[in-house]
Amino acid sequence: MEIKGTELFVKALIEEGVDTLFGYPGGQAIDLFDALYDQDQIEVVLPRHEQALIHAADGYARSTGKVGVCLVTSGPGATNLVTGIATANYDSVPLVCFTGQVPQNLMGNDAFQEVDIVGVTRGICKYAVTVRDREELPRIIKEAFFIAQTGRPGPVVIDLPKDIQQAMGTDAYPTTVNIRGYKPNEAVHMRQIKKAFQLLQEAKKPLFLVGGGVNIADANALMEQLVDKTQVPIITTIMGKGAVDTLHPLYLGNIGIHGSYAANHAVTECDLLFSIGTRFNDRITGKTSEFAKHATIVHIDVDAASISKNVAVDVPIVADAKVALEALLSVVDKKQEAQKEAEECKKWKERVLYWKKKYPIHMQTQEGLTPEKVILALNKRYKDAIVTTDVGQNQLWTTQYLDLNANKKLLTSGGLGTMGYGLPAAMGAQFGNPDKKVIAISGDGGFQMNIQEMATAVVYELPLLLIVFNNGYLGNVRQWQELYFNKRYSSTCLRWRKSCERNCMDASKECPKYTPDFVQLAESYDAKGIRITEESQIEEALAFADANTKGPTIVEVIIDPTLNVWPMVPAGNTLDQMIMDC
Repeated sequence: MEIKGTELFVKALIEEGVDTLFGYPGGQAIDLFDALYDQDQIEVVLPRHEQALIHAADGYARSTGKVGVCLVTSGPGATNLVTGIATANYDSVPLVCFTGQVPQNLMGNDAFQEVDIVGVTRGICKYAVTVRDREELPRIIKEAFFIAQTGRPGPVVIDLPKDIQQAMGTDAYPTTVNIRGYKPNEAVHMRQIKKAFQLLQEAKKPLFLVGGGVNIADANALMEQLVDKTQVPIITTIMGKGAVDTLHPLYLGNIGIHGSYAANHAVTECDLLFSIGTRFNDRITGKTSEFAKHATIVHIDVDAASISKNVAVDVPIVADAKVALEALLSVVDKKQEAQKEAEECKKWKERVLYWKKKYPIHMQTQEGLTPEKVILALNKRYKDAIVTTDVGQNQLWTTQYLDLNANKKLLTSGGLGTMGYGLPAAMGAQFGNPDKKVIAISGDGGFQMNIQEMATAVVYELPLLLIVFNNGYLGNVRQWQELYFNKRYSSTCLRWRKSCERNCMDASKECPKYTPDFVQLAESYDAKGIRITEESQIEEALAFADANTKGPTIVEVIIDPTLNVWPMVPAGNTLDQMIMDC
């Protein structure tokens, strides 16, 4: 039986188990949206901007473990996905992005809303393809879902010319995939695993470094078992936080530019760095030539290209984190049943735990309302939640103070550092987890980058808790300007008006009224809003938000514009050369 390309498209999504599609219609995608009109198995969500749309699909994917799916039209509809595609690519998020395209006979002729989106995105996605034969459409869609979620997950772009959408063709949808040249590794080299474990047994100062790969593989429980059985201290990247319960006694905190004293000094002094699911990017290594220079390095990663790319390693293991941890635990169970902990390891553990106790990250020297006090209140009140962030100081404070465990998950843009991610990602997470509390933490700058999605949250009655830390600045850049540019606050003050003096250098002076008024803005969207300026108001504000179960609530938190994120490793320094506070 023959059916239209658009009908096959809908059939394929249903076969792949898609229950939510984030889409924005347009001329070259109108046939696809028409085909979706009569079905009732897929909820089609209409955000207010394509960039927010793909961030929502991203948040849905990260929070559910499923493939996020989005659909837009050609030209600007497709190009508005670019930032979201790159965001997902850096953070290994499985997405399938469908873009409408002009008919093939018009391609290459500068037709209205024609863009070579495959050419644009080829370098920032896992795979991109234009469908040029209606008979190939079922195979291409099937392969797209397979590619997106296997190996190192990532976004796939499928460009659908209008003539392919309208053409008749097979109704058969394949059940298997066989892609020549793409055979994801599904096993682990046991000899390498045993070698790594032997090094772990012999080490006097062992340390686990865990990245986002463990969270992506849903291997958190296995990771915690390994830590418990080996009694080896553990540190994480920002993306790896939550790989074990952050209240675990052997968890030392995040590593990196704004990492904890204990984590950064532990990686500097360890003699074995056992790393799992991290790319060793510049945000965690500091001065690369000095990174873990006393350590033998074991590196487990699903992506062979990531191993020894930034940091040379001694024992490479190409494997999915979950598969590798299962194999490693099987070796631990066989060989370490009655092994006594070495005296040197005890001393090492005592030392790093002393650092953790002696040098905690806190803002206790700051008076008044601080991000730490708000986030600690969130920890106390919400034990089962999904938290998203924007990028900047709000993200860094969240990753420093937010407790994470099996019931609480953090979604944040790590590799690309995308402002405007928090609100739409929270929407996607809420669609995928309707019974969970979903919280977005943003700064006043990032929140405005996709602020139009307040309308989406309202019309879909999403009970999001939206925390906006308002310091009147693009705070992270302002902090760097304070430290390294002699307080030349160029283009970072969000209270600035034309009537202000041109070169203001005082981040704490009285400034014009902030625009917009976030409480009034919430009310204009038929949402709820509340502003707090004192610690005593935190609980009341959270209770106010919890009472609004039929829509989003903005809790605007007014904080000191001069607050900085500490500790900090200045650019070019080693991880142990930290500024603790100023």
